[in-house]
Amino acid sequence: MRILLVGGGGREHAIAWKLCQSQHCEALYAAPGNAGIAQLAECVPIAPTAISELVAFAKQNAIDLVVVGPESPLIAGLADAMREAGIRCFGPSRAAAQLEGSKAFAKQLMQQVGAPTAPFAVFDDPETAKAYLRNRYAEHPCVVKADGEALGKGAFVCDTFSDALDAVEFLMVERGLGEAGARVVIEDRLYGREMSLLCIVDGQTALPMPPVRDYKRALDSDRGPNTGGMGCYTPLPDAPPALIEAALHQIVHPVVAAMAQRGTPYHGILYAGLMISNEQPYTLEFNCRFGDPETQVLMPLLESDLVELALASIEGTLHATPMRFSSRAAVCVVLASGGYPGSYRTGLPIEGLSQASQLPDVLIFHAGTRQQEGQIVTAGGRVLNVVGIGDTLADARANAYRAVESIHFEGMHYRTDIALT
Repeated sequence: MRILLVGGGGREHAIAWKLCQSQHCEALYAAPGNAGIAQLAECVPIAPTAISELVAFAKQNAIDLVVVGPESPLIAGLADAMREAGIRCFGPSRAAAQLEGSKAFAKQLMQQVGAPTAPFAVFDDPETAKAYLRNRYAEHPCVVKADGEALGKGAFVCDTFSDALDAVEFLMVERGLGEAGARVVIEDRLYGREMSLLCIVDGQTALPMPPVRDYKRALDSDRGPNTGGMGCYTPLPDAPPALIEAALHQIVHPVVAAMAQRGTPYHGILYAGLMISNEQPYTLEFNCRFGDPETQVLMPLLESDLVELALASIEGTLHATPMRFSSRAAVCVVLASGGYPGSYRTGLPIEGLSQASQLPDVLIFHAGTRQQEGQIVTAGGRVLNVVGIGDTLADARANAYRAVESIHFEGMHYRTDIALT
């Protein structure tokens, strides 16, 4: 099969690495890809949201399967456009991708099916939102969320009443995130431990992957600003099978069934961001795609053929398609540019990649990199994902950090506590 992978980050490098292992993969293209993906696929300079260009490329190059990494093209309708062109696409339709594209839609659907989630209210007017906070915040600390797509930057966990008012002002009045914040969801803050549960879905059946825990804050001990993710690990010692079964039974299965009943069946990866409080899972959010960096620890442990799983998701045959994962552990450490998630420099040479990649039980997935005059240089905030694999979490963690020690670029920043807390 001729496959087009849409995206150019660490998640997509991990997906490309797995797609290449499939007996069905004859040729792999990536749009736009990065310096790491270029070692596995032919990279083409098309942006992930350039839908008409992607469709034209797929037609011209006889693409059999499109695999979409990021959420933006899915929310914009890339899967619909590919299907209208007669090309199979692994990812939800625009209507189904509303689960990530609109926080209000997702919360209202959860409420409709009785899926556990925090109490919430939806607002289109900033003064009404502030009045709600004045009445509620003292007894129920809140999280303020932009309704629309905000690239992971739309949720404000408010430690004080003033923070909550500032979040509403920033989103709704200043339009700090543009139209994404024209409507907001305000929900009660939940406390507990977080867990990412990714499932592959075919409209009816949902097969869960091993749960993952990621680290959003930039600094050790969960300090500093929120980021796209500074690392993650799997398996989770505090996620027994009964907890996963409860999340599937109470959250994932009812939502998948409701989407089908609405005439917008969900096909693709459904990622439930969960908070576990007193051993009860609650839904924080849904994402309509593979997580980043969760994918970087899941793909190395996936023993099944990813192309076969993607086709089963599209064709509705997951019930007859086994999905197997290794029982080993994986730990991902993100190497970021100095200053990330704020402003940072790019074009800095990266040293030690070849030495690190030769270490046993180590994989290096490129996130923000590019080739420049024969050398790989930095090209983004999150630069590299260093993944260690081992028979235990401790072994996997040691392997990841051993590889990190071999890599250097000016200003390189990473957390030292991944898989410790």
